[in-house]
Amino acid sequence: MKFLKSYIKNGVACFVFIAVAVTSCKKDGNPNNLPSVNPADYEGKIDGYNSSDEVFPENLVAYWGFEDTKNEMKSGTAPASSANDSYVAGGVRGKALALAAGYVFFSNQFNAFKTDSLKNWSISVWVKVKNNGSKRTMVFQLARPGIFNGNINFALNTNGYPATNDSILRINPTFLTVGGGTQDNLNNVLDKTNLNNWVHIVLSYDYNTGVFNNWMNGVKVGNFPNRGVGNNLFKSYEPSQVLIGANYNAAGMPVSADVAFAAMTGQVDELRIFNKTLPDAHIKALHNLGKANK
Repeated sequence: MKFLKSYIKNGVACFVFIAVAVTSCKKDGNPNNLPSVNPADYEGKIDGYNSSDEVFPENLVAYWGFEDTKNEMKSGTAPASSANDSYVAGGVRGKALALAAGYVFFSNQFNAFKTDSLKNWSISVWVKVKNNGSKRTMVFQLARPGIFNGNINFALNTNGYPATNDSILRINPTFLTVGGGTQDNLNNVLDKTNLNNWVHIVLSYDYNTGVFNNWMNGVKVGNFPNRGVGNNLFKSYEPSQVLIGANYNAAGMPVSADVAFAAMTGQVDELRIFNKTLPDAHIKALHNLGKANK
């Protein structure tokens, strides 16, 4: 009996020891002691953001929201002239700029677009524009006074299909290079969309790699992104000016006999220029936020 009592006593002690050992070895679900996450903090957010304004605000160097003003909002710069332009409801956020064979022209040199200031860049814009079967459309041009090709030519090949085609949009932007030539990209495969709706287009350029991407509605669509380095790198020549909706010729300020472009007929909203190559996830976030009118 003494042996049995001793065995039971020791067995209980052994069990207690094992239980304590197992408990002490239990895996910690927070080994790095990270702060707890409150799901309520993310309610109403899209991809972690409350609005498009929160996407790399420190790298946003130019912005046009077109809320009853054509001024560039970061610098407060007013345009030198415009034609056939108005504001319409139903924009991506609030109102939008409507052009009826119109344009907006800024004659001054923006500090953000000087040669030493603009290396990497991304341009995000929402457009409503139709094919016309005859003329190309210049959504945005970082123009050079008296010269046909600007530093950046955000062009759409709206000439490629008749006005009855409202499901294909060709993006064909170009930029000037250190060597004095041009580089481009084109989406001649992934070009299906609905031109009756707002279309989100992003151009992004990486100065270190020479990669020039085109995005449409959150999808990377450009077929020729690797534009090279060396003499093929982008250069923002000075002085420069800004045109929205046209190039010089289409805006009635001819610098050549080229008539490939017509002043834009359509709508523009939320034009943002960053001095950064936006990461893929953030380009998709801008698209998702815009769809939600944020």
